[in-house]
Amino acid sequence: MRISFLGGGNMATALIGGMLERGFAGADIQVVDLQAESRERLASRFSVRAVGEIDDALLACDVLVLAVKPQQMKAALAPIAGRLAQQVVVSIAAGLRIADMGRWLGGYSRIVRAMPNTPALIGAGVTGLYADPSVDAAGRAAAERVLAAVGSTAWIGDEAQMDAVTAVSGSGPAYVFHFIEALEAAGVSLGFDGATARRLAIDTVLGAAKLAAGSEESPAVLRERVTSKGGTTEAALKSMAESGFFDTIVRAVAAAEVRGRELGDQLGQG
Repeated sequence: MRISFLGGGNMATALIGGMLERGFAGADIQVVDLQAESRERLASRFSVRAVGEIDDALLACDVLVLAVKPQQMKAALAPIAGRLAQQVVVSIAAGLRIADMGRWLGGYSRIVRAMPNTPALIGAGVTGLYADPSVDAAGRAAAERVLAAVGSTAWIGDEAQMDAVTAVSGSGPAYVFHFIEALEAAGVSLGFDGATARRLAIDTVLGAAKLAAGSEESPAVLRERVTSKGGTTEAALKSMAESGFFDTIVRAVAAAEVRGRELGDQLGQG
């Protein structure tokens, strides 16, 4: 399978590295990027073809990954409008809808939207995927194979839910980092030095996540098992409940989803 990347930033780099680790050949991967420094870095690190402009060789691929910033997508697609045949186009640009990208590509529809999150940079991401109905099973499998190189994948049945994917898992790492910040700050306030507080906070979140991932029980059940009646955990959770912690998270994710739809409207103009 031949894969071409339009854009060679951090996520493209993570995907290329992950694919090579999973048996893809460097000779089957090529990248176009306007920055000479990026091209040199990719070619040196991965032994892939890296060029500064789109050519016929770049478009002679099975999967074309759109890895440019959403605000740059319309201009980036202009040189390839009307030049695609049966390639599966995979967009990892947040917010951009298939109809808009298809219009910019001259009416092309074999497009898959993908929303990986930043843990993909270390091979621990999760990616939501939605395919236009014109993408067949082989095309979906090809797209999934590329994104599975950096973590787990989940197919979404309705494109409108991609904004929710962005809100839950795309933005989700920031929520977790913010919780780690707060837990670290609490540790410092209780007398720990910063390094110790950070280690306690990070390893607690990491261990709890691993426990949840490996358990058949729900997070609610796992929480209950840690919470002894009249104990320290119950006191902490009661304080969280009084502060509206749970509802705050739900409202925050809803706000992110609304903003995602707004950005889709703005970015798809023209």
